Amino acid sequence: MSKIVAILFSLLFNAVTGALLGAAVGLSPLTGAIGMNIVSGVIGGALPAGTLREGVLTEIWTGELVKSLRAGLEGTWLDGVPDSSSVVNNDVIHLVDVGVDPDVLINNTTYPITLQELKDGDISISLDKFQTKVTPITDDELYALSYDKIARVKESHANAINDSKFAKSAHALCANEDTATTPVLTTTGSRDEKTGRLKLTISDVIRMKAALDKLKVPTTNRRLVLCPDHVNDLLETEQNFKEQYNINRGEGKVGRMYGFDIYEYANNPLYTTAGKKKAVGATASTGEFQCSFAFYTPRVFKATGSTKMYWSPAENDPEYQRNKINFRHYFICMFKKADAGVVMMSGYSADKLPEG
Repeated sequence: MSKIVAILFSLLFNAVTGALLGAAVGLSPLTGAIGMNIVSGVIGGALPAGTLREGVLTEIWTGELVKSLRAGLEGTWLDGVPDSSSVVNNDVIHLVDVGVDPDVLINNTTYPITLQELKDGDISISLDKFQTKVTPITDDELYALSYDKIARVKESHANAINDSKFAKSAHALCANEDTATTPVLTTTGSRDEKTGRLKLTISDVIRMKAALDKLKVPTTNRRLVLCPDHVNDLLETEQNFKEQYNINRGEGKVGRMYGFDIYEYANNPLYTTAGKKKAVGATASTGEFQCSFAFYTPRVFKATGSTKMYWSPAENDPEYQRNKINFRHYFICMFKKADAGVVMMSGYSADKLPEG
C-alpha cells in the first residue's frame, strides 16, 4: 500500500511540476504534466545515488534555486559588478583570469579563503561555501501540499543563501582599517541623542568623493552603498535625496549624487570606535554602528560556482518519517586590488557635544 501511495504521489508531483514548468515555457499545462512523467519514467532508473527516484528530481529543484539566486542579484548593488563565473573551475578561481596582477597581495582577511600560489606566480582562490541548515518535511506535508511545500522551502533556502552572500560581499568590500589606499572616514554630523552616533552629512558624501579622486579612481561607475542610518540622515536634511529616494525606492538604486549611483543595504559591516572592521555577523557594542561604503565597479569581481541540493527521503528516517533537504552554493565577491574603495563609519560621542 505504501508503495502504491508513493507512486501515486510521484505521478501527482510530476504532473504539478510539469504543468507549472510547461506554462513557464509556453506549453499547455497538460503537455507539461505528461512530459514530466515521461521524463521521470525514462531517467528515473538511471539517476545517481542521492537523487529522488520517486518524483522529486533534485536537478529540477537545484535549477530552480539557481534561478532564484540569480534573480536575487537583479536591481541590487551587486548587479552589474563584473561576473567572472565563466572562469571558475571546481569552485576555484585564478586571479590572473579576473585581471589581477600576480604580484598583487589581496586583502583576504574577510574570509578563511584558501589561497594557493602556483609556480608561475598565479594565485588560486577557493570560492566561499554557503550551506543552509537542514529543513525537515514530513511525508504527511508532502502528500497534502506536494509542489507548494517544496517550492516554499526552496524559496526560503534561496533567500537565506542570498542574505549571506550579500553580507559577506559587503564585508569584503570594506577595508579593515584606514590606510593610504583604503581610506576609512568618519561622519561629522550632529549627535543622535539616543545613541551618541554622529550623523552623515552631505559634506561627508563629498569627502568620500574626494577620497576616491585622490586615489585616481575614474569618475564613472562609482557605487555608494548606504546603511539605513545614513540613508535616514540624508532623508532628514537633503530634499534632493529625499525626492530621488521616494521615486526610485522600489528599483534598487535609490538615487544619484556627486557621481555615485546610490543604493541602500541593511547589513553593512560594523566598525569599532577605534576604526577597526568587525567580523561578519558580529553584534554591535556601545558606540559601534554600521558603515557605508563606495567602490569602483570595474575593480571588483563576483563569481558563482556550483550549487547542489541534498535530499534524504523519509524511508531513511523511520523514527520521524521526515524527508530532509538543504543546499550548498559557492560564491565570492572581492576587490581585484584594494585601492578603489572608501568607507564611511559613524563617529561616536558618549556625551553631548558642546555648543559652538
